[in-house]
Amino acid sequence: IKLYELREHIGLVTQENQVFHDTIWNNIRYSKLESTPEEINRAIILTGLDGFIEKAEDGALTLIGDRGNTLSAGQRQRIAIARAILKDSDILILDEATSALDSESEGEIITNLQDLYEDKTLIVISHRLSTIQQVDEVIYLDEGRVLEQGTHEELMEKKGHYWRLFRKQLIA
Repeated sequence: IKLYELREHIGLVTQENQVFHDTIWNNIRYSKLESTPEEINRAIILTGLDGFIEKAEDGALTLIGDRGNTLSAGQRQRIAIARAILKDSDILILDEATSALDSESEGEIITNLQDLYEDKTLIVISHRLSTIQQVDEVIYLDEGRVLEQGTHEELMEKKGHYWRLFRKQLIA
């Protein structure tokens, strides 16, 4: 398999995302230029961008400044996730992709993505453990080594590294 063919099957959303000096609509559409308005609207709703767009002066046709300087980090992350939803890849990797969102918004988006990726692969990389409580399997890494692996419940019962970090985050 060629690298470009492999890349067609993988979506990646990172903590910092590239947005273009264009409209919100076109920034989302960028990942699938032939997408329908219905597909774009679905991605907007699943990422919670609809509330922001309703308040924006020109709605989805609001122009985003250079590098998205008119948007918050969370809004840029939502646009990047909407792009990934539109791309509809077989594998989606979220690398701290919701770090700028509040816990409630993050939870809603992760739940929506889990529903979308029920028959696909969703990999969530996060330091915020509340993000990953509902995933099928948690892999706890330290310096590239797997220290623990299992469901959230299994790792909590073990009372190991994951449990300690979870409790520390809960207290903080």
